[in-house]
Amino acid sequence: MVVEQGEEERSLRRIVLVVEYDGAAYAGSQYQKNVPTIQGELEKALSKLTGERTRVALAGRTDAGVHAEGQVASFRTRAPYEVEVFVRALNVHLPEDIVVRSSREVPLSFQVRRQAKRRRYRYLIYNGRERPALLRGYCWHVAQPLDVEAMQAAVRQLVGEHDLASFAAPSAPGRTVRTVYRAVVRRQRSWVTFDIEGNSFLLQQVRRTVGALVQVGLGKQTVEDFRRLLASAERGAATQVAPPQGLCLMAVEYEGLSESGHEEDTNL
Repeated sequence: MVVEQGEEERSLRRIVLVVEYDGAAYAGSQYQKNVPTIQGELEKALSKLTGERTRVALAGRTDAGVHAEGQVASFRTRAPYEVEVFVRALNVHLPEDIVVRSSREVPLSFQVRRQAKRRRYRYLIYNGRERPALLRGYCWHVAQPLDVEAMQAAVRQLVGEHDLASFAAPSAPGRTVRTVYRAVVRRQRSWVTFDIEGNSFLLQQVRRTVGALVQVGLGKQTVEDFRRLLASAERGAATQVAPPQGLCLMAVEYEGLSESGHEEDTNL
């Protein structure tokens, strides 16, 4: 049967997935040849499900060893399945350390990376004398006591629009001005969490920020040192990079994605 071009175009759909993963076994989220990646595994699973060669776009880039609770992925397909089927069926084909949490259909024009309004990351530190066993793959063990009040005083300076070049990897491309909406350090017993929310993030930004904050918490740097580091805007000036396993992409938020068509803020 010959399908008219217009009919074929109308059958094309865009699906958005919220994905959770343990990044320990992967060389990051972005596709790379000859190494396992989150994007690569999603594309293999989609190929098995739909029979299509599908390119997946991701809302946020995570480095090797970094985890995600709320990564957002987008792809185009002509598969006729109900939206909910993509969750159940893809989870059959995905490895156990990657799971699709939810799915929805969006306009074909939707761009998962450019239209993201906010991204939220969490970094977890275990601040106890002995190293943790059960959660060792999800935190940074810092044995010496941390001054969390000093760390919070330092990180408060990040809120607002700043040139964050000091906390970017030297190889990070493009402009380095970003907006941080929220940055908080908290302690609960031996656990110290750093939560940061911004419009977008530079390569290694969160891990280099955590590295600098730990220096403040250990008394090796002052709050004023942290302020000067931020103000210098010297690319890569924050040289200590916290290990990847403590970092998790918690959520990505968008506007106007309610299925009813009304404008709303949502993390899908």
